[in-house]
Order: sequence, then structure tokens, then C-alpha cells
Amino acid sequence: MTDHTDDQLPEYLGPSKSQLKREMHELQDLGKRMLELNDDQLATLPISDRLQRAILESRRITQREARRRHLQYIGKIIRQEDDPETISKTIDAFYAGSEEHTRRHHLAERWRDKMISEGDSVVGEFIDYCPTAEVQHLRNLVRNARKEVEKQANTGQSRKLFRALREWIDEAEQR
Repeated sequence: MTDHTDDQLPEYLGPSKSQLKREMHELQDLGKRMLELNDDQLATLPISDRLQRAILESRRITQREARRRHLQYIGKIIRQEDDPETISKTIDAFYAGSEEHTRRHHLAERWRDKMISEGDSVVGEFIDYCPTAEVQHLRNLVRNARKEVEKQANTGQSRKLFRALREWIDEAEQR
């Protein structure tokens, strides 16, 4: 075992060129995610006016190479922002909200399909799950949707049932 003195240890020169490149690519990826946001979501982000203008400007750029260079520019601006981590977390919250929307959508589809195939017994289960649902209205919707399926006609009754279920599920889960 050899003894190292402080003079023999290599001097830390900062992050490597590869590390800097990885960080820049991460910022560019964050910029890409920002480009996918709508105007309302973009307005809620804690970003500078300069960055917001750059994002809005990039929506007009259609040429591939120009878009790539502009994305590099956006990454450079993000690097100068106060807290890129907060921006990333805010965008993650938007996507999490979207996942929640999809989950509720699928839940309403499953309830609808189960009600159409099994009938009134499932209506009682749904009322237990969503006490705010109007029982008589729900039974009418289920009956009409079942008739639609039996006649193999598309009169929109299944869609009406789905929309009502979705509203009641949203109400129940927001409480």
C-alpha cells in the first residue's frame, strides 16, 4: 500500500466533455417535451420570457435541420434558467394528469361493458362505487345501451352511457 500526498492526487478539472454533452442532450430533451405542451400548460411553467418566446418560435420552424439547431438553442437557454429541475417536475405533473385521464377513461369503459353484458346487478355495484350517480337515469342508459347491442344498431346509446359513467367517476374521484 502506497501513501499518497495531496500533491500526487490529480486536480479536478470539472465535468468531462462527455458529461457536458450528456447534460446538454438532457436539456434538449426537456425542450422537446416543452414543445409538446399546449399554450395553457406552457403559460404555467416557471420559465423566462426569453425561453417562452423561443418555444413559441420553434413551432413555426418546419425544416428538419433548422428545427434541430433551434432545439440546441432552447437547450442553451434552459441551461441559463434558474431551476431546470422544477420545469421538468412541472412537465411530469402534466403527463401524470394525462395518465390519470386515461385511467379514468378505461375504468368507465370497463364499467360500461360490464353493465351492458351483465345488467342491473352491476348497476348496484356502480352505485356503491359512485354514490352521486342517479340510479334511475343510469338504469335507463344501461337498458337503452343493451337494446342497441342486441339489435346490432349504432344509435349512440353506448356512448351516452359511457359519458355519464365518466362524469360520475370524475365526480367520485375528485372528492
